Amino acid sequence: MFDVTRYATAARSIMEAGRFLYDRGWSPATSSNYSARIDRDHLAITVSGRHKGQLTDGDVMVVDLAGNPVQSQCKSSAETLLHTVLYQAFPEAGAVLHTHSVKATVLSRLIAPGAALDLEGYELQKAFAGVDSHEGTLSIPVFDNTQDIPALAEQTRDWFLAHPEQPGYLIRGHGLYTWGKTMADCLRHVEAFEFLFECELETMRVRP
Repeated sequence: MFDVTRYATAARSIMEAGRFLYDRGWSPATSSNYSARIDRDHLAITVSGRHKGQLTDGDVMVVDLAGNPVQSQCKSSAETLLHTVLYQAFPEAGAVLHTHSVKATVLSRLIAPGAALDLEGYELQKAFAGVDSHEGTLSIPVFDNTQDIPALAEQTRDWFLAHPEQPGYLIRGHGLYTWGKTMADCLRHVEAFEFLFECELETMRVRP
């Protein structure tokens, strides 16, 4: 059983995030999915196929950490397992956001297979927890897109257990996944990533 009050708080944070991300053009139409932790065993997550700029109470449901619906007949996102493995790998994670921005999608297609997106020298790298200088390298893995979500979930879980300092990843031709201790942290990560992605694409344009 989960606490209804904590569910309501989590659902409200998801709805507010949806409006913000949709308004910025990072979650067009019914794309993207968001979640927020309720307790150790449950999370609130968007129902599949809902417009993220118009989320209401009925568009957020509860699942357990195996991705099973709890007290709901709704269907959660097809990518629910990509959320649950992050909560398992990072017990301190309080929110996970998956967005479909143009810049994240295009940039992910430009990274060579098997390579990561390495970000260096940007002051905004300090927007991520544990980063206190622009001098280091922020390495963002790029996983190949697939409809085999359980397999991708296992792949991402194994990678992040080995690299717990990383704040997010890209799926090729698909979008960004990032997480944080709170929804505010998670939204800050999305904003920082989008700024960095735009800088990388602009650099490629002026210096091919």
